[in-house]
Amino acid sequence: MSAMFKFSYGLYVLTARENEKDNGCIANTAMQVTDQPKQVSVCVNKGNYTCEMIERTGMFNLSFLTQEADFEVFRHFGFSSGRDTEKFNDFNDAERAENGIFYVTKAINAMISVSVKETVDLGTNRMFIGEVTQEKVLSDVPSVTYQYYFDHIKPKPASEPEKKGYVCRICGYVYEGDTLPDDFICPLCKHGAEDFEPIGGDR
Repeated sequence: MSAMFKFSYGLYVLTARENEKDNGCIANTAMQVTDQPKQVSVCVNKGNYTCEMIERTGMFNLSFLTQEADFEVFRHFGFSSGRDTEKFNDFNDAERAENGIFYVTKAINAMISVSVKETVDLGTNRMFIGEVTQEKVLSDVPSVTYQYYFDHIKPKPASEPEKKGYVCRICGYVYEGDTLPDDFICPLCKHGAEDFEPIGGDR
């Protein structure tokens, strides 16, 4: 099966190489442009160093991430790449494609190498359109979508402890505490305890 079948509204590791320097970042804007010849496009923020590398070298690789990818991959590559960062110094799950650029081998279902044929300025972003020079299918695991990433991979923020207290139905003043005194008077609207209700419902 062609690697092109793996394209989805997914997340990819976009990699580039200039001289002896390797770099990469997470991308989410890749798409197939034509089938004959096989052409794809990717949009990259101009402030991203990987964008500069692709612009100068005219080559890049895309590793298609799957639902098996863990958060460490996303944390490691990030959605941008710095000029002084070597993303592959401490990342072992990579091999070099025929064009000499790394591609990620773990938790991906396919990779493609692209030779840039056209560059389009999109303001803050640059679109690279190119011809596929190499493709590999590595697994049948479904590609990861943004929704899957947020629902199953990205760590959920620590939930705040449930706040205990009572809220005034008249003005919204919050009294913090386990029990509201019977003779309590709201300091804002001067209504009594009978106009307060427990936060989160009845107790």
